[in-house]
Amino acid sequence: NRCTLLWRKVSAKRVNGNELYEPPECLWVYVTSAGLYRGMAAHDVQACAKHCFSHSLLPVWLADPTWASFTLGVFMCQSCSGLHRSIPHISKVKSVVMDGWHAPEVKFMASTGNSAAKAKYEQRVPPFYYKPTYRDCHVLREQWVRARYERNEFVCVEQQEPYSTGYREGFLWKRGRDNGQFLSRKFILSEREGALKYFNKHDAREPKAIMKIQTLNATFQPAKIGNPNGLQITYLKDNSTRNIFVYHEDGKEIVDWFNAIRAARFHYLQVAFPGASDADLVPKLTRNYVKEGYMEKTGPKHKEGFKKRWFTMDDRRLMYFKDPLDAYARGEVFIGSKENSYTVLPGLPPSTQGHRWPFGITIVTPDRKFLFTCETEEEQMDWIAAFQRVINRLMLPQEYAGMQCACAHKHIREYDQQILGIIFLKKFVLLPLQRQMGCAKNYFKTG
Repeated sequence: NRCTLLWRKVSAKRVNGNELYEPPECLWVYVTSAGLYRGMAAHDVQACAKHCFSHSLLPVWLADPTWASFTLGVFMCQSCSGLHRSIPHISKVKSVVMDGWHAPEVKFMASTGNSAAKAKYEQRVPPFYYKPTYRDCHVLREQWVRARYERNEFVCVEQQEPYSTGYREGFLWKRGRDNGQFLSRKFILSEREGALKYFNKHDAREPKAIMKIQTLNATFQPAKIGNPNGLQITYLKDNSTRNIFVYHEDGKEIVDWFNAIRAARFHYLQVAFPGASDADLVPKLTRNYVKEGYMEKTGPKHKEGFKKRWFTMDDRRLMYFKDPLDAYARGEVFIGSKENSYTVLPGLPPSTQGHRWPFGITIVTPDRKFLFTCETEEEQMDWIAAFQRVINRLMLPQEYAGMQCACAHKHIREYDQQILGIIFLKKFVLLPLQRQMGCAKNYFKTG
């Protein structure tokens, strides 16, 4: 049997004069954050495992620590063992289950462990630096391993300059908004100017876009972008979310850009909220999306045919796109809290027609109902759970402001449409009519 805490039988055996531990028989080896604990009888295994689970002896990012680096003295999951193999000059790994262990290796693991390694290699981790979990993408986890053990970034502070100085300049491959091609573009991040800018030409003086740090977000999207180092950058432009998709061939470069954005956001929030602690600010630096995926939607009258759209749940903003890599959303739905009369229900109203996918979702807001359908029941349950988490959360004052801005933006767009209608009427109806009237008037004068 195997669980998050791993144990195995071992016995002492001499091989070529060295004492080697290998299964089975005798003693049990317990893997915890402090190292290996040996000498416990077999009947104590379940009790020990229960004790270790209840006291949370393992860091949360150790999902299944079946491997260990016997040169660093740390335990890891199978996925991370592959990352450690990429730095064989520093870290050498073995399976805790399948490989034999020499006595000095066992003693070293027992005297070191993850807590001691963390104290040694993570002495000066900046509060804004993103610490990945086992759920994060490969490039984040790889660069975290290399930063700690290969580059010693959190022991030698000067190694942190690429992302901590408040200014960063370089080139990234950016996806074109219209043609979908990735082209090299110059990017400049400046905390002093409070913005991230990019330029269409390398020698251009004026930037193509200015992204204020205040609304900036970055999240890795390798699957969506189709590149293992793909990064999605978003910001608010005229109160609409603008998406930019970039990547860099070098994993360290793109992760440095990511952490530079987090550093800029951190310093901005420190000024904006001078009394807030680091623990309060860090969760606000960047955010991953609550959920993404395809659903079908209908229009406000619920009589239009359902259309397949890509949906992104960004905190309380539910945005939908025709294509996952669109620069702008086709529309946004603000998801408030239950205190503001927002609810999510499984299924659709009985009279609903025109949908191909069978598993419906109804979101009830103070203004109207939004109807969606999912292809599978599992997707339906996942979306409902995501909506419910957001609705159950109390709204913050700034979220009320965001809701009002979203409504105002909606009214502004409706007002703009009215203005365009007036302009059309004046240009193509009233003016020609006035000209005709003027010609008739002049005709009668001269006649």
